Amino acid sequence: MRVAVIPARGGSKRIPRKNIKPFCGKPMIAWSIEAALESECFDEIIVSTDDQEISKIAKKYGAKTPFKRPDKLSDDHTGTIPVIQHVIRWCVNNGQEPEITCCIYATAPFVQASDIKKGLKVLEQEQCDYAFSVTSYPYPIQRAIRITSEKKVEMFNPENLNTRSQDLEKAYHDAGQFYWGYSKSWLEGKPVFSSTATPVFLPSYRVQDIDTPEDWRRAELQFRVLLEEGTE
Repeated sequence: MRVAVIPARGGSKRIPRKNIKPFCGKPMIAWSIEAALESECFDEIIVSTDDQEISKIAKKYGAKTPFKRPDKLSDDHTGTIPVIQHVIRWCVNNGQEPEITCCIYATAPFVQASDIKKGLKVLEQEQCDYAFSVTSYPYPIQRAIRITSEKKVEMFNPENLNTRSQDLEKAYHDAGQFYWGYSKSWLEGKPVFSSTATPVFLPSYRVQDIDTPEDWRRAELQFRVLLEEGTE
C-alpha cells in the first residue's frame, strides 16, 4: 500500500491561510492534491490538518481528511517527520499497512505527476530510505556574501574570491515538493537529508519556495508562463 500525506495546518503566519489562498485560479493545496491523483501512485491521499476549512477544500478536490491533526502536532515548531509518523500510525491502527509513504507539501503548486512517478521509481530502484526533489542553486554558494552589522559586505568564503564560477563545485537544495520514503524509515525517524536518501532532480524553473508575499507574486508569474507554454 502506498499513501500520500499532505501536511496542511491552518496557522500560517507570514502568508495567512497560505494553504488555501487562491493561486492561479485554485486554492494552493488543490495543485498538490491534483498532482497526487494524476500520478496514480497512491492507494490513499490524506491531508493532515487541524483546520476545518482546509479539510473541506481538501475533500472537494479529492483527498481524504479522516481525522483532525492533534494540537500538539500543529504548532510552529513541529517538524514534518512527526506529522508523517502520526498519519502512518493512524493507518496501521485502522487496518491499513502502508509500505511506502510520500509527503507532498501543500504549498507546492509546481509539483508534477510525472515527477512524483519518477520519485517512486528512484526510491524502489536505488534501495534507499528516501527519494526527494532537489534542484541546483542558480549561483555558486561559495561566492555568497553577507551584510555586516556595519552595513558593509564580506564573503562567507573569501578564499574563493578569485576562483572562477565554473571551477566551483555545483550545489543543490531541497526543492520543497515531495519526499518519498519507506514507512519504516519515517517511523524510525531517519533523517531525510542523509546518505540514505537519493535525489530526484528538477529544473530550477519549476521550483519556487513560497514564504513571503514577494515569493507568492514571483511564483504566480512563473507559473502562468509555464501554463501558457504547456510545460506545467
